[in-house]
Amino acid sequence: MCCHKCPVQGHVIVDVHYADLSVLSQTMAQCCKNIKETVQMLASRHKDIHGSVSKVGKAIDRNFDAEISAVVAETVWDTPERQKYLSETIVEHLYRQGMLSVAEDLCQESGVVIDMSMKQPFLELNRILEALRMQDLRPALEWAVTNRQRLLDLNSSLEFKLHRLYFISLLSGGINNQMEALQYARHFQPFASQHQRDIQILMGSLVYLRHGIENSPYRSLLETNQWAEICNIFTRDACALLGLSVESPLSVSFASGCMALPVLMNIKQVIEQRQCSGVWTHKDELPIEIDLGKKCWYHSVFACPILRQQTSESNPPMKLICGHVISRDALNKLTNAGKLKCPYCPMEQNPSHAKQIYF
Repeated sequence: MCCHKCPVQGHVIVDVHYADLSVLSQTMAQCCKNIKETVQMLASRHKDIHGSVSKVGKAIDRNFDAEISAVVAETVWDTPERQKYLSETIVEHLYRQGMLSVAEDLCQESGVVIDMSMKQPFLELNRILEALRMQDLRPALEWAVTNRQRLLDLNSSLEFKLHRLYFISLLSGGINNQMEALQYARHFQPFASQHQRDIQILMGSLVYLRHGIENSPYRSLLETNQWAEICNIFTRDACALLGLSVESPLSVSFASGCMALPVLMNIKQVIEQRQCSGVWTHKDELPIEIDLGKKCWYHSVFACPILRQQTSESNPPMKLICGHVISRDALNKLTNAGKLKCPYCPMEQNPSHAKQIYF
């Protein structure tokens, strides 16, 4: 603060400029102090996790091998026909995921022509799933009523669960929806014999409607995970009616490859270390069996008990008259002078009487 005498009128004027600078200087000093303390605190916290973070890069380098060409067949996609199959598989996956515009662009760029009859079911499937994610049950209910008989043939409970979820949505509206809920309960009549207990629970919840279902013993009816469950059930049953698997072939192949690739890399490394180059000569077959879990079991597999080899289209399983099953290669090797003696029983028979088994 500075005081001086006005030269015109002789008044004393107080200069506040220096006072403002002093306050500003103190404020800036306090801000700098706070910033320094904050930085020190953050640095101290960072030290606690820095050790773990610094190891991430080394862990990636140790466990991730970018070079996988040693276990990949170079000629797997070398023909236009195989490239077409790959493009069609990717397009189908995009349709399943609802990425219709991306699928159309891929069709145009790859030259793949997808028939509208194949495309239409996926369009309807994604439309209904999108409505379910928005908690709109009407499209799914219309679809379930239209396909009621086919769903019953599959022993599906989809339609009942859709009606159940719609009834629960009415219950969540409180006492104002009581009459509408009672009227909608008539939709449960066709399912009374199979879902009697569930219907009794739904009707019993009406007693607590005035006080709120969330405050009653029936509060579990309002669990939000039911919407995710109904989406999964609809996808499963809709794909079953269309003759499709729940997961796309591309996603299944990708997941299987992710599980099998580390094992194959380890096998290749062991083969190279032990210099056993003749063990794995063909890229279209595996040197050992890789267990992908029951989730990836899609077809029955038969291994010949004589030759201990897995059967194939060129070497199918053959059923003998006595009931025992061996591979065709084993059948030919055991045949002597037009006669065959079963290796598991003393029955002698004509090998031409053996019948091929189809899985």
